[in-house]
Amino acid sequence: MKKIIACLLSVFALCSCSSGKEATKFEYWNECSSLTTLKEFVTKSVNEKSEGYIPQEDRLAVFDMDGTLYGELFPTYLEYVMYQYRVLDDTTYKDKATEEQITLATEIKDCMMNGKSTAGNTFPDGTDMRHATLAAQVYAGMTVNQFNDYVDAFLDKEVPAFNNMTYGTAFYQPMKEVITYLQENDYSVYVVSGSDRMLCRRLCCDYLNVAPDHIIGMDVEFRATHQGDIPGVNYTFVADDEVLRSDNLIIKNLKFNKVMLINQEIGKQPVLSFGNSGGDTAMHTYTITNNPYPAEAFMLVADDAERDYAVLQKAEPLPELWEGLGFNVISMKNDFKTIYGENVVKKPVVAA
Repeated sequence: MKKIIACLLSVFALCSCSSGKEATKFEYWNECSSLTTLKEFVTKSVNEKSEGYIPQEDRLAVFDMDGTLYGELFPTYLEYVMYQYRVLDDTTYKDKATEEQITLATEIKDCMMNGKSTAGNTFPDGTDMRHATLAAQVYAGMTVNQFNDYVDAFLDKEVPAFNNMTYGTAFYQPMKEVITYLQENDYSVYVVSGSDRMLCRRLCCDYLNVAPDHIIGMDVEFRATHQGDIPGVNYTFVADDEVLRSDNLIIKNLKFNKVMLINQEIGKQPVLSFGNSGGDTAMHTYTITNNPYPAEAFMLVADDAERDYAVLQKAEPLPELWEGLGFNVISMKNDFKTIYGENVVKKPVVAA
């Protein structure tokens, strides 16, 4: 009896130390080592009596977006699909599109029609920067509100690759639970994406309950309506000015650029990092190396070809690679009870 009472008291003490905030039940997860590692880490981090305790102000978690929180392989990146629509199908723009813009949009559409994905190396090296440069051009001249409205309208469109999915709802439900769990335990959550920052804000802020200033992404230069060629340092914003997107790309937020922007915009080293590709390894390594606090990094592997689009020959060697770098591995196939929700069903890809 004494042992039972002691055990109960120990459990009660642990719950008290974590402030009773571990309400997330992880309904969309199977029991797995990565989830166990995360829960143990968080439990220790909020327990002031634990060696793994982390003060609230330093509980920082960074998440890649595409392929980590949101569908990447259905069959390609959201920002690529929206670019293709803008150049080839948008009647307000397609007649203005340049040959270079059309060439890339056609490559993206061919990828979608074939049911392939960027993970299958369908696109040649350098496509990410080609897209970033050309995307800056095709939305140039839009005000902030016009671009936001444009994104919102696109997010309402149905995803051709699935039944019961719009572009605005294509989130991985298990990963949404992770964000909720961290927020319940007083973690500050940041989305650090290679996609356009303004696009990420429209997609993520409300759905994930992440503040706009916690979204870090690809950036283009902004200009004022009447600014012309005057440098911003010499131009004074006036009452009838509006803020416009320009055609000048500032930064594509991949690899070390993620580390750089984390330092610039957060100013502290994260203790948790979540990603899915080589573009996230710099962010992961930065998180777990020379950190004054305990830290963990998690890599999501797209290895489920039945419920999602996966390139299995590429996915197969990744767990060993990521574990060799000190990262925890999340398997979509084995660890997720559902990916997008039980009512979402994969179907043959139809051209957008």
